[in-house]
Amino acid sequence: MALCGGVGAMALPSELIVHIFSFLSDRDKLRASAVCSRWRECLFYPALWTELKLRIGGGCNGGGSSSEETPKLEFLMRKFGSFVRELQLELAPVEGYLSPLNNEPPSTRMDQPPGPDGDPQLSERWRDAMATYLDQVLCVFTSIRNNRNLQKLSLYGDTCILQQEGLLDSSNLHQIHQGDKKINEIQQLFMELLSNSRQLRWLSCSFMLGLVTPCSLACLSNPSAETLQHLSLLDHQLGPLISPSELDRLSNLNSLALDFSDLTSELCGLLASPRRTPLHRLSLLLNGAALEFKPLEGTATEDDWKALVRVSANLRVYIMALEVDSSELLRVLKPSLPLERLHLDSYSTLVTDATLELISQQYNKTLTHFLLLRDDPDFPDLSVNRNEDPLVLLAWRCTQLAVLVIHGYTVWSHNLVAISRLRGSSLRILTVSEESIDFDPDQSVCMEGDPVHNLVKEVSLGLGRVWHPCLDSSLVLSEPTQHFHRELQAFSMGM
Repeated sequence: MALCGGVGAMALPSELIVHIFSFLSDRDKLRASAVCSRWRECLFYPALWTELKLRIGGGCNGGGSSSEETPKLEFLMRKFGSFVRELQLELAPVEGYLSPLNNEPPSTRMDQPPGPDGDPQLSERWRDAMATYLDQVLCVFTSIRNNRNLQKLSLYGDTCILQQEGLLDSSNLHQIHQGDKKINEIQQLFMELLSNSRQLRWLSCSFMLGLVTPCSLACLSNPSAETLQHLSLLDHQLGPLISPSELDRLSNLNSLALDFSDLTSELCGLLASPRRTPLHRLSLLLNGAALEFKPLEGTATEDDWKALVRVSANLRVYIMALEVDSSELLRVLKPSLPLERLHLDSYSTLVTDATLELISQQYNKTLTHFLLLRDDPDFPDLSVNRNEDPLVLLAWRCTQLAVLVIHGYTVWSHNLVAISRLRGSSLRILTVSEESIDFDPDQSVCMEGDPVHNLVKEVSLGLGRVWHPCLDSSLVLSEPTQHFHRELQAFSMGM
């Protein structure tokens, strides 16, 4: 069939061509737009681009630095920014960590975010990455500032390695060409977008460096304040990004994500008001490194949680605790907190068996997801007594447990078999890194054959499906803030 003549595909009405193209992926749409001017005209029809999902930089889609992808972002925003209804954007200015040497391999996680000072080559890469990030954010908000049809805006900045205390001070921003001016312009554009919006239902800004300020939400239009159902405001360093008066305006929220330190007793009291729509999902990030300047004093008390649960009977909570000491964990894990998902992640901080004991007892009826991760060469044993392993007790008590992920702690093979038998096929995901598994020499003497083969066989029988330990720990150890952002999206949409 001819594609570019007076017959065949070219003879079809534009409406029919648009309908056919609606079945293509975004990538295929862009490729097809290069065929001819008629196809390009049809492919850029607004109805085909109501939803746009992009990840820029970080070696995505098979490579390419973030700066190299800026022209692609500018093209897409210029074409679709003014009418797109759902925009999900992840920005990663650099891949892995900011290394001054090009031949060093990237790392999936960072022990210490590098700053702009020190090594001259590193400082230059920091400035380039920061400048690229600012230009890309400016490009996005310049294009969508007047979009009144926007219903969902989800932004994630993979910028942890660019951040350090005082990053937004002029002492650092002056190193970037017009850095402080661009930050101010970005903040103004964001507030202009909120002011112009009319039907915003989902607003998520996670770790978008220099974007959200404590004054931003005051600009949200009254129509969007009525329609907004999900709000996520997360930042590594700033104080509370939402005031009680602004939260009071958002009376129809049923999903919320905040830094744990921002959930004050006053905010919790407002959420417990019977005049509001009951809250269904609450995601909280507790960053131990930030507790020095975002303390836990004044956060929700046990009585606050009780009052909130009385009004929001279907409320479920997701908590990620990153590098948090067990003593601090015990302060925040209140008995009345309806905890469904818990992710304990650290580089060096240890979780104690007493903490696991508390978790398994307090949340035995609600806990469905439990992730216990530690990125350290040592693999401590959680169990004082190998026959009373706290992870086995957690699997026994938490009858709703469906996801269990472990790395960085010793898991004895016989305890892993016990976990699989206790939960069976209801444990949909059991991910344990190979390095975390150890074998009891006393039991190995009594067993014939390869102990690893026997373990795989026994766990597979317990789960009722084929199971294998995770051989690549990088699959388990994703960047924590990125994992939290993506998990809270799925958690909040699963209402």
